[in-house]
Amino acid sequence: MTVMDDWVTAACAELDLDPGQVPVPAVLNLARDVAHQVLRPGAPVTAYLLGLAVGRGADPAGAAARLADLAAQWPVELGADRADPTAT
Repeated sequence: MTVMDDWVTAACAELDLDPGQVPVPAVLNLARDVAHQVLRPGAPVTAYLLGLAVGRGADPAGAAARLADLAAQWPVELGADRADPTAT
């Protein structure tokens, strides 16, 4: 097991969730896409939004793909605030 596997297993146990239902690669890829194409602080917020959508019944892979597509199409001029030191 990796540290990520250990963390997901422990976090799922804490929240009474099935770790087999956590699409770790999809969440990590989405966070990467948002961090690099929109802005860094948007990554955890987007992951949270994905979780809300899935909690309301959205397909995890489908919702992640839609958000990744949105990030890929995000206009450069609307991207990270260059005055923000946390921006990428």
